[in-house]
Amino acid sequence: MTPDVTVTRVLDTLHVLEVAIPFPMKTVTITVDTASPVTLIDTGIYTPQARAGLEAGLAQLGLKFSDVQRVIVTHHHPDHYGMAGLLEEAGAEIFVLDIEAESGLAYWRDWDAWLPKLLAQMHANGLPPEMHGAQERFHRSVRGMVVPAKKWTLLRENGDVQLAGRDWQVLWLPGHADGHLGLWQPEESLLIAADAILPRITPNIGLYAYSRPDPLADYLDTLDSLTKLAPQRAIVGHHGPVMSGVAERAQALRAHHAERLEFLKNAVGRAPGSAWEMSRVMFPRPLNEANLRFALAETLAHLEHLHLQGQLGRVEEGSVVRFIPI
Repeated sequence: MTPDVTVTRVLDTLHVLEVAIPFPMKTVTITVDTASPVTLIDTGIYTPQARAGLEAGLAQLGLKFSDVQRVIVTHHHPDHYGMAGLLEEAGAEIFVLDIEAESGLAYWRDWDAWLPKLLAQMHANGLPPEMHGAQERFHRSVRGMVVPAKKWTLLRENGDVQLAGRDWQVLWLPGHADGHLGLWQPEESLLIAADAILPRITPNIGLYAYSRPDPLADYLDTLDSLTKLAPQRAIVGHHGPVMSGVAERAQALRAHHAERLEFLKNAVGRAPGSAWEMSRVMFPRPLNEANLRFALAETLAHLEHLHLQGQLGRVEEGSVVRFIPI
């Protein structure tokens, strides 16, 4: 059965596809420019359903994999990067922000070396030993949903790319991923934002073993940049595909993170503990393995931000890091 894929024209030759993914967001947005060079911004995850969805969406535009000449990857997460290698094999050139090549794409390239480091970081931040096996299985299952590119061409912040007959400025929007890329068209006041901002959920801001030291500080800077940019429209990775009110949403997300920081500072003041223990305070409902991972990484990002700001202490007790009040 051919998947039912929604295709929406955004600007002249620029279209968006909503392709299914096996996560709670349900779909990921893939942007397609049908003008030469035929371009995808992001690819979707590598599952049979997602591949069929991407093929069906492209077919509605009179295209197939081998017609794609260029893929611009906004960031390395599986739902955005997972089929990059397949499109590369079909003839596309892969483009990525230089910072993300050094971080996220290098993570997939060196995944076998990174997996034990990721698990060790989780252990050091309090993940109970009996949960290590389930987390390893989860990470291995996700690895099976990514076909990494073998090589890529680097984009740089403030450079330009051509889409739909217009120059778009390359933006660096870190936080959700170290090298998260955005594309900005000022005359149209249109931003290709991917997961830098989302309308219904908060992008996960997590501290991982390969992350920059303070991803939350990075993301707060990104929110300030989006507030100043104030696009009329943004193409977003989930729950879109297009949203308005970007500046207002950025301010709301800033307030949300301020509330989480205050919550965690007070929680540590009442009962010092590890990032894992604090994650179960901040996210007390039952969670599956994927969401337990995201909850731990996001809690750690907030706690580490407070520590770097001099608002919490951090001590090692045995093999586990605990956060303490100052």
